[in-house]
Amino acid sequence: MFVRSLVLVAGSVLAAAAFVPGVASRYLAPPAATATIPVEKAAVETGHGAARYTGNRSAVIAAGPDGHFTGTFVINGRKQRGMVDTGASMVAINVSTARDLGLDRLNFRYAVDTANGKARAAYVKLDRIEIGPVRLENVGAMVLDDKALSGTLIGMSFLKGLSSYRVEDGKLHLTR
Repeated sequence: MFVRSLVLVAGSVLAAAAFVPGVASRYLAPPAATATIPVEKAAVETGHGAARYTGNRSAVIAAGPDGHFTGTFVINGRKQRGMVDTGASMVAINVSTARDLGLDRLNFRYAVDTANGKARAAYVKLDRIEIGPVRLENVGAMVLDDKALSGTLIGMSFLKGLSSYRVEDGKLHLTR
């Protein structure tokens, strides 16, 4: 029962990404079609994705020019650009990111459908995800092949651990 639920959740993550304009083409495109910008440089050059911290329990991410909320998160102690996706059931990362985070024992036993077709997926528990003072531990995530996912999606497995999240005046407010 748990395995079937997990496969359903993983499929929901990828299906939701396919229906949100721009997400599928931006995050599910093959790596060759995606530009790579160093994390620190992107926040400085564009002015977007740099979170503002409001107190000891909240972070605010401004929407980028594309309308998406993309910020620099710290996952398992490493900086990683991630797009917040309320339509994604779980956090989703690719194999390269997983290896950078020290996750090398991946069991790709789940099959999921993506905008690019079928993909293999592995379930993992991330030690922690944080953005400023907002920090959650033991967050479930799916790992997909690099060809199936070129970026990081911060989905509901992270957001549901918050006391609240809301969009107001083009900004996403995350509160622990």
